[in-house]
Amino acid sequence: MVSLAVEGFRSRLEDVYRARYIAFCRVVTPMVGDASVAHDVVQEAFVRALRYEATYGGGSLEAWVWRIVLRGAHSATGDRRWSLSEGSEGSAVMEARDPVVAAAIRRLPARQRLFVFLRYFADLSYPQIAEVCDVAEGTVASALSVAHRDLAASLRAETEVV
Repeated sequence: MVSLAVEGFRSRLEDVYRARYIAFCRVVTPMVGDASVAHDVVQEAFVRALRYEATYGGGSLEAWVWRIVLRGAHSATGDRRWSLSEGSEGSAVMEARDPVVAAAIRRLPARQRLFVFLRYFADLSYPQIAEVCDVAEGTVASALSVAHRDLAASLRAETEVV
């Protein structure tokens, strides 16, 4: 028999899955370079969340799942840099939408790029990003401010060339 606490956790986890699955995949796809790999990473993250439910220490369940998803993306890529590599499916999607913006995002440092993805592709708030990445909210604000400045400068330079 499943306890009420376990059933409550599973129900909340299912709610996160239903509400945020697409956002998880949207962030992970450019990181791992392939939509099918991203789906696998996200699916495996939810399996891990169920398997390691006992390690959930409270707080935002979604942030906890984001950490599992991001660790899975790290494992899938074999490095911690996560770039929109040329020729990757994630890069192709970004390039098709706006090649200038995709190139500007690729030039950002990895941490800023991650924060940009979490903010604008996953629609997480600054406090949520801070919780997911285990950093201070001010760190998120500062990094995104610098990223905005660098993206704006990069885009200005690109439009001046054209």
